[in-house]
Amino acid sequence: MNRVGLIVSSFLVALALLASTLFVVDQRQFGVVYALGQIKEVITEPGLNFKLPPPFQNVSYIDKRLLTLDSTDAEPMLTAEKQRVVIDWYVRWRITNPSEYIRNVGLDERAGANQLNRVVRNAFQAEINKRTVKDLLSLEREALMADVKKEVLQVVKGTKAWGVDVIDVRITRVDYVEAITESVYRRMEAERKRVANELRSTGAAEGEKIRADADRQREVTIANAYRDAQKIKGEGDAEAARTYAESFGRDPQFAQFYRSLDAYKASFGKKSDVMVVDQSSDFFKAMRGAGSSTTSPAKK
Repeated sequence: MNRVGLIVSSFLVALALLASTLFVVDQRQFGVVYALGQIKEVITEPGLNFKLPPPFQNVSYIDKRLLTLDSTDAEPMLTAEKQRVVIDWYVRWRITNPSEYIRNVGLDERAGANQLNRVVRNAFQAEINKRTVKDLLSLEREALMADVKKEVLQVVKGTKAWGVDVIDVRITRVDYVEAITESVYRRMEAERKRVANELRSTGAAEGEKIRADADRQREVTIANAYRDAQKIKGEGDAEAARTYAESFGRDPQFAQFYRSLDAYKASFGKKSDVMVVDQSSDFFKAMRGAGSSTTSPAKK
């Protein structure tokens, strides 16, 4: 029984020892084999590989994919005209030489990102100091990013190469610091209010002008209409007087009688009207004449 247990234990130890000598490198990674703290081998191709068991040899992995570094520092930078601006940027980079990277940068991607962040920020500060805010917002922006990329490459590929390659450097946002931004917004708001008030004043003046012109045209139209009406009325009165004159000229007694009827109609318009007149007056002549004409046949 002890012999069987010894065999099983030996088999498990041998299996564990064999497993410690095998490792798999993913297609997204570099495999770095260390021997007593020194880089023994860098494996760039994916697959199953062998090494000595620990502590003789160890393996670590470094990402070989395209990495993105986003800016995290919100410290303002000074432009050529001493304006304080805040920029957001990102860098696309990858590790190309794991041996150089481990010797000069660090053991993982975070170490490279930290150092690259410092180098990129310094390069941006140097280039922004040479340019105005207008340049940062115009086509000069492309030249700025190209110059920053060039300076960063000079650092990472210098005498102590980092073993990395910088693919692209881009600016995503350029803005004033918060205090200046608030001041700019207040000035913009004041300017918009000024323009709005000016437009309102202009509109009010135009409205008054239009209303005054409309009132003038209305008065002119009413005056012209009244003039034409009076003219037509005068012509009608003249025509009526002419007609009356022609008619009354043929029979003066009928004309006198007709005018008396008009006078009676105007005088006795209401039942409550009271008149004090002399009956011998000519005003009632037509009525007396009418009465005598009606009673004379009865006398006969």
